[in-house]
Amino acid sequence: MEPDLFTAAAEQRQEQDPSSSPLAVRMRPRTLDEVVGQRHLLKPGSPLRRLVGGGTGPAGASSVILWGPPGIGKTTLAYVVSKATEKRFVELSAITSGVKEVRTVIDGARRAAGGYGKETVLFLDEIHRFSKAQQDSLLPAVENRWVTLIAATTENPYFSVISPLLSRSLLLTLESLTDEDLKGLLRRALTEERGLGSAVGLAEDAEAHLLRIAGGDARRALTALEAAAGAALDKGETEISLASVEETVDRAAVTYDRDGDQHYDVASALIKSIRGSDVDAALHYLARMIEAGEDPRFIARRLMISASEDIGLADPTALPTAVAAAQAVAMIGFPEAALTLSHATIALALAPKSNTATTAIGAALADVRAGLAGPVPAHLRDGHYKGAAKLGHAQGYVYPHDVPGAIAAQQYAPDAVHGKRYYEPTRYGAEARYADVVEKVRERLGRSGPAV
Repeated sequence: MEPDLFTAAAEQRQEQDPSSSPLAVRMRPRTLDEVVGQRHLLKPGSPLRRLVGGGTGPAGASSVILWGPPGIGKTTLAYVVSKATEKRFVELSAITSGVKEVRTVIDGARRAAGGYGKETVLFLDEIHRFSKAQQDSLLPAVENRWVTLIAATTENPYFSVISPLLSRSLLLTLESLTDEDLKGLLRRALTEERGLGSAVGLAEDAEAHLLRIAGGDARRALTALEAAAGAALDKGETEISLASVEETVDRAAVTYDRDGDQHYDVASALIKSIRGSDVDAALHYLARMIEAGEDPRFIARRLMISASEDIGLADPTALPTAVAAAQAVAMIGFPEAALTLSHATIALALAPKSNTATTAIGAALADVRAGLAGPVPAHLRDGHYKGAAKLGHAQGYVYPHDVPGAIAAQQYAPDAVHGKRYYEPTRYGAEARYADVVEKVRERLGRSGPAV
């Protein structure tokens, strides 16, 4: 028998005694209108609405790939689609399933369709973990519409899903749940009969802590709420306090306001600790931001800025490290993103430091803003159009590759800033090499004298 997500027996038991199921299960959306977040996918006339209404996506695609970070409702969307269309729902995980299991489900779908006219939704979680051959095994079922495939992935499908399957599917990008999305869900869970039925209230600071520890994950938020509600009711309390939440989830509340001073103060301390090469202090501030539920993309952006602002050419690998971290964070989200951010923070903190990229562009911008620009030297101007030669454009230009050392001694800067030195390298780390090179280059260019 196929591994249905919700068997008929389980659904019947839940209907008879809703309290027997976890709060996260009881609050699972029953229709698209109850889905939290993803407003861009739920607008009237959207492809997802058309699919639920019995239609198909663009170009007749009846299969869907859901791409987004963990814990934002990919499985829920698949289940809602199956319920709304009254189709069988079968779930497989690419971690534990292979071609054999896929073929078993497809054979079952064909029998169900032929025997009693029941179509099947196959939800395949983490499809990016399937090999090319395993993904190929899905193609006949998708092409012949023996199943409606809904595949979920946390990785970019253009890199992790084979082209034939991607071209036959509707790609939907899911967005992280916001605090407002989760806040609305928590308040519904507190008041609705299938939830906690107004048996207990929720203090404002307790709600804020629940949102932080949820990290954008609806299931985590509801699980923590249910545990805290149980603790409060056991003590005879009518309101969930911050202490009850801290007690049940075993995590202390961090003083941190993502819209206030704490947000900027801690972020500033993180960057200044990296700049000061104090790796332990940097990790402390990173941990505070993570624990408080800071957007990992915000942290990654700050690290990319630090890589150029404070390290630069002293360690040319710093920026690629920070960029790679930002890309990884966008793909995986918390909690795993904490490892990537730690990796980048340690690398940046321990890297040799140089702010010459910052001071160099700052000095150049200051001159431009002061009006020191001037015309581009005639021999550097574009000479590819008719009449350029008559204007003297590109005439006398020396092609550097035609001279020994590939450095042509000619004027490059406008007269107004000719002789200016914006870049003054340090002798730290890899930049020591640039310090030696720049002096030799300036000498070859005839600019070895003092700066103007």
